[in-house]
Amino acid sequence: MNLNRIVGVAVLSSIMSVPATLAYAGPQETSQAAHDRAEREQTEKDHRKHTGAKVVGGTAAGGAVVGALAGGGKGALIGGAAGAGAGAIANKVRKDKAVKKREQQEQREDPR
Repeated sequence: MNLNRIVGVAVLSSIMSVPATLAYAGPQETSQAAHDRAEREQTEKDHRKHTGAKVVGGTAAGGAVVGALAGGGKGALIGGAAGAGAGAIANKVRKDKAVKKREQQEQREDPR
């Protein structure tokens, strides 16, 4: 009898929580749409201004210079590769931060 009561309460509570879950799913979809739009706009801007290439190329050149000073030709090759990898990571972080900033600006302009 006690087990039946526990199962009944569990089933009833899961059924009662479904409408709350469905009501909460709505704003997430609009938030996802806002994120997609912000990311698309940021990517378009980066492509117009070649921002990613500038960041990765600049860090690769810097790494090559430091590597050349430290270890000659082989050091330049290793430093350039390390700099390019670091630049790719820095570019990803920069882009994610810019997308987040665009999302926040959009929320301030259009509070729902």
